[in-house]
Amino acid sequence: VQLQASGGGLVQAGGSLRLSCVASGSVYSIDVMNWYRKAPGKERELVASITNSRTTNYADAVKGRFTVSLDNAKNTAYLQMNGLRPEDSAIYSCNADIRVNRNYQYNYWGHGTLVTVSS
Repeated sequence: VQLQASGGGLVQAGGSLRLSCVASGSVYSIDVMNWYRKAPGKERELVASITNSRTTNYADAVKGRFTVSLDNAKNTAYLQMNGLRPEDSAIYSCNADIRVNRNYQYNYWGHGTLVTVSS
């Protein structure tokens, strides 16, 4: 199983970006998808998460601005980011608990995608 994140880029403050994370390979189901970010000089931060029952959680810093979603048919998760701020600049990575069959679940990391927000 591989996770591939995409959709990062350079955007002005107040703008929007939508990140995607595609799971490929022997994916039976995505049980939990997490989005993390890591900015220079800062700890890695859990930004948002969603379960296959569509329960979501957000970091306080992004509540009301970011929305996480999951399309099981496409094995793809999205992070819609609106009202971006310079402090949102970071490398965003996806991390997932993926079931490869009914009995086995593993945790996977994808490579990050860079988000830069200019002031």
